[in-house]
Amino acid sequence: MDKKLHRPDLGLLILRLGLGAMMLTHGWPKVQKILAGDWTFANPIGVGEAPSLLLAALAEFGCSLLVLAGFRVRLAVLPILFTMLVAAIIVHANDPWAKKELPLLYASGYATLLLLGGGRYSVDGRKSIHAG
Repeated sequence: MDKKLHRPDLGLLILRLGLGAMMLTHGWPKVQKILAGDWTFANPIGVGEAPSLLLAALAEFGCSLLVLAGFRVRLAVLPILFTMLVAAIIVHANDPWAKKELPLLYASGYATLLLLGGGRYSVDGRKSIHAG
């Protein structure tokens, strides 16, 4: 095993952990709403309030856990990226830039992970650490 840290992979680790942990703070309240039986939520893509809440909670909470672990990162970021783009482009369409900025910032980070993957310091990259 190479004892030197690989800076790009270390950067991907920091990005994954930062985005994943911060997104959990957005997903957890949605999970709590579901657990409390409160299914009221926006319906930005026309699938209904309950399905919209469930999809947002799965993306923001469930997929964030996968991103944190570095498991199937490219696949796990797709629902989160979609959710952030819907939030920025549809939900906050008529809002000032300040309301669009955070979901677009998240989207840019998740787009980066989509392109680059989770890196060597992830469950997915574990075999590449042992290979060499």
